[in-house]
Amino acid sequence: MARGRKRHLQLGLLNHHGTKPRSRRGGKRPGAGRPPKGERAGSPHKRRKAFKASNPIHVVLRACPEVVQALATLRVAAVYRAVRAATIVMGTHEDARIVHLSIQRTHVHLLVEANDRLALARGMKAFQISAAKQINRLLVVEGKRRRGQVFADRYHAEVVTSPRYARHVLSYVMNNWRKHREDREAVAQGWRVDPYSTAVLFDGWRELGDRQRWTWRETYQPMAVWAARTWLLTEGWRRHGLIGCDEVPRRLARA
Repeated sequence: MARGRKRHLQLGLLNHHGTKPRSRRGGKRPGAGRPPKGERAGSPHKRRKAFKASNPIHVVLRACPEVVQALATLRVAAVYRAVRAATIVMGTHEDARIVHLSIQRTHVHLLVEANDRLALARGMKAFQISAAKQINRLLVVEGKRRRGQVFADRYHAEVVTSPRYARHVLSYVMNNWRKHREDREAVAQGWRVDPYSTAVLFDGWRELGDRQRWTWRETYQPMAVWAARTWLLTEGWRRHGLIGCDEVPRRLARA
């Protein structure tokens, strides 16, 4: 029986286990991987941290620069209606629920409760697709309705893990318009809370007293969101005091 030809390899050409030839690629190349899109791409493409269903998630969606340029600001009635329609679509996903949100000039803040990482991803995908379809209908490019993504390719997500941080996030999301000085605009100077948010539905305002929520005009339609279920967003945050309508939130910091 003929024997196979013996293969000789220099030890220096084997990998560190000494079992197979070393790759000629020479390791990771500079600039390898999918390049970011736009002036300010989404969050880095790293595996998202796992979280429990008891931990709310603070999500930030940034609009693409060309969308912001075309609209000048997301804080207009037509975009509000588009985002509200998207909250109705996501309302069918009970395993990922929007509890609060606010629309700023270039981005949208959301507080979401989700069963797990996959449920969050599915829910946010449904929200972004619906919102993009609605917002693209407002934009005409070269005589045609705009198509394509409206938000950056990857959203930013932070896990809420403590009562103090939960209170800070609630204030940050609903009072974010004061941080960006939107409350100084002439039309907004008489507003107690931001109508481009779910603030009118929130029952934790210090100024409400015995009332459950603010009243609004008959023509105003609040966002279609879920009532909070997690302990952190129902009871836990209250350990650190009710939230004032005039609070100007600072940059979020872990607590």
